[in-house]
Amino acid sequence: MSARGGALTALGLAGSFGCVTPAFSATSGHRAAAGTADVPTRLWHAARVDRDERVGRALVEEAARKSSVLWLRPASSERAMPAWHVWRDGAAYLVGGGLEQDVSFLSDGADVSVTLRSKDNGARLVTWVARVGEVEPGSAEWDAVVVDLHAKRLNPPDGERQPARWARESRVVRLTPTGELLESPGHLPTRSHAAEPPGSPATTRGPLPFVLGRRARRRS
Repeated sequence: MSARGGALTALGLAGSFGCVTPAFSATSGHRAAAGTADVPTRLWHAARVDRDERVGRALVEEAARKSSVLWLRPASSERAMPAWHVWRDGAAYLVGGGLEQDVSFLSDGADVSVTLRSKDNGARLVTWVARVGEVEPGSAEWDAVVVDLHAKRLNPPDGERQPARWARESRVVRLTPTGELLESPGHLPTRSHAAEPPGSPATTRGPLPFVLGRRARRRS
């Protein structure tokens, strides 16, 4: 084993960063020395990046497991939509369509921003990018995930027949982390994230009807 390979093994980096090479080839003593001097710096950077990625993955998984609600914002929208989910095998799964929540804005293969809250104080904790995937009804993945979703769904209108209804009229969607974090503790935005309320046919309530015996307003 070379001295460099032994150093990588000693640092525990041989498996992940065995492809790290000096910036210059050993065509001359000067350039070889310069490349060798840069190796510890690049190895430290690689180790730091790998550590940050592992911390980020752990943060996303921990937050997703503790909170049953997440907020989804596709790239084409400024509004984040809430959705309930379950976390399984490194991804968030949710069901929508039909009688379930609206997930029509999630397109198979597209990316979506996912925000998770802190279970302790309800504040936004982390925002990550997910790749949307469609789970095919009847597949092994569908059968496994639907068991968890069915158990978490509150007050199903059709009881144990709910999974069959999902197969007929709903979608089960997988949100797989891409590894990109948009917000994390210590790197959270300071703006309010307020958005215009969505359109609605609801109107402002008119004057209350006359009620006998109602307390009269005090006149100024």
